[in-house]
Amino acid sequence: MDLAGKVALVTGASRGIGRDIALLLAENGADVAVNYHTSDEAAAEIESEIVKLGRKAMRIKCSVADYEAAQGMAAAVRDELGPVDILVNNAGILRDKFFINMEPEDWTDVIQTDLIGLFNVTKMIAFSMVRRGKGKIINVSSLSALVGAPGQTNYTAAKGGVIGFTKSLSRELASFGIAVNAVAPGYIDTDMLKGMPEEVLSRYRELIPMGRLGTAEEVAQLVVFLASDKSGYITGQVIRVDGGLY
Repeated sequence: MDLAGKVALVTGASRGIGRDIALLLAENGADVAVNYHTSDEAAAEIESEIVKLGRKAMRIKCSVADYEAAQGMAAAVRDELGPVDILVNNAGILRDKFFINMEPEDWTDVIQTDLIGLFNVTKMIAFSMVRRGKGKIINVSSLSALVGAPGQTNYTAAKGGVIGFTKSLSRELASFGIAVNAVAPGYIDTDMLKGMPEEVLSRYRELIPMGRLGTAEEVAQLVVFLASDKSGYITGQVIRVDGGLY
């Protein structure tokens, strides 16, 4: 996919799926802004790798849950790299706990980052895309939003909101030449799964028709396709990357 001349912003890009998305966008020619919240060293490493690929890069430390900070981030990317052509809303956190044991902050922290953060980042960038008459917005949801998951009522509610947001916004922006889609990864081999006991992961593998966990790169490949002109007639979709599980 040829993304030469495009500017991309990837939130939550210092590790996992976000990291692979940022690097693959750069490999396909995009200049990339790497958003992160805590991992300074990892973000600096990704920025360096993007530059080695011959693309422009910048890293921005910002909590997407903070509206003013998110607006400042959008302005900083515009000023340094140019208007954002590709927005990948990937930032998210987990606070897994059975609902009856869930504290209010376990609920609000996840909703604030995973769902309200989506609004915060998209608001200014979507307005810019409308003015320019083009753009691609890809939102990272989760298979949990489609099937539910015990211990994840907060995460599932937030990621379900991402899907509803995607479907509604796609209808609002289609006439302006802007595509809005979502990807819903299943069990992907990232740091988020590292804390699971091996016997639990083994049971999940048995349920997956392809018999293995997915990779972050496999999710990134789909995101890059949706970011490219090859997906010109696709909008409002939620595409699963789950090895046939759902």
